[in-house]
Amino acid sequence: MKFIPFTLSALAGGLVAALLVVMLLRPAPPADVHPVRRSPGEYYPAAAPVAETAPLPDLPAAAVDLRLAARRATPTVVHVDARVEGRDRATVKALFGREESSGTLGGEGSGVIYSADGYIVTNYHVVQAADNITVTTADRRRFPATVVGTEPKTDLAVLKIDARNLPFLELADSDAAEPGQWVLAVGSPLGLVSTVTAGIVSAKGRNLSLLRDPDAIESFIQTDAAVNPGNSGGPLVDTEGRLLGINTAIASRTGRFQGYSFAIPSELVKRIVDDIIQYGSYRRAIMGVEISSLMPADQQRLGLRDRTEGVIVDAIFPGGAAETAGLRVNDLIVAVDGRPVRDLPDLTEIIGRARPGDRLRMTVVRENKSRELTIDLLPAGN
Repeated sequence: MKFIPFTLSALAGGLVAALLVVMLLRPAPPADVHPVRRSPGEYYPAAAPVAETAPLPDLPAAAVDLRLAARRATPTVVHVDARVEGRDRATVKALFGREESSGTLGGEGSGVIYSADGYIVTNYHVVQAADNITVTTADRRRFPATVVGTEPKTDLAVLKIDARNLPFLELADSDAAEPGQWVLAVGSPLGLVSTVTAGIVSAKGRNLSLLRDPDAIESFIQTDAAVNPGNSGGPLVDTEGRLLGINTAIASRTGRFQGYSFAIPSELVKRIVDDIIQYGSYRRAIMGVEISSLMPADQQRLGLRDRTEGVIVDAIFPGGAAETAGLRVNDLIVAVDGRPVRDLPDLTEIIGRARPGDRLRMTVVRENKSRELTIDLLPAGN
């Protein structure tokens, strides 16, 4: 049995040699990758840094749970039934797209309770030309509603019912909304009351040329939450159950949802609705210009270097705020109060949310040089 010590010595020597070989042959980490210790004796390369425009909030590891948002939003959503009497049948059917077997003409949609004392927000096209409007709340109470005011250029309307202590939603900051975040659409699509659908924000600042007025304000939040006829006027809410927008339109070749729906952002809704409640109408501020999104032809015509976004000033109205501020035709507006202006919807929303008398700081590019101008907005009609 004397050979045992020699055997153990040989095994030990072999193990040491093997470890040395492994360590020598193991490739060193690249210079820009730092080993991170996971547990004693174990290392792995750290992931390469990812470029981010802003830090993201801590997100839960579990799947997104939208039940709380649905519980908060559903009681605040109403069904709006708008009926018309004594008008041309063909005209009204074209407006509302509905004719019941009883011969009654009208339309229906959704709305969201804006305040506990009975103010309700919906779309203008839901109640347009209606003589009798009935609102049904989530608990199946029915109320006659009156129109407080409308703003066709944004497709918004405010209704009032005689009720108190109604549930309503906190407003979300639509400026902070980002593509990829979860949202819910709540309403009465195809007559199915209190329907909740989910999706994500797909894009912001969409202009569909849906509203025919030349100075209409279109800067929609685009989502892929299913929205169908009857959803119009209902809320788009975030995962906290806060009002992020008013569902208004779908992009479809069939008249039914095909993956694209659009909502008026909450910050614009608040600005217009608060005016309607306080004054009976929206008090709009104007610049006194004609504007359009920057196009490749404009870049070439004006010799703009390294500029692919912004809004071109096409005309200036005499005596308007823009003329007083020193704005000129062919100026390229690229920012307002530090907020970037990519295209026409960005600027129309910014001006639409401003009030007459507000002073804005505009960054413009003129002859390839950036400059700051201060503009004092005037009320519409001046």
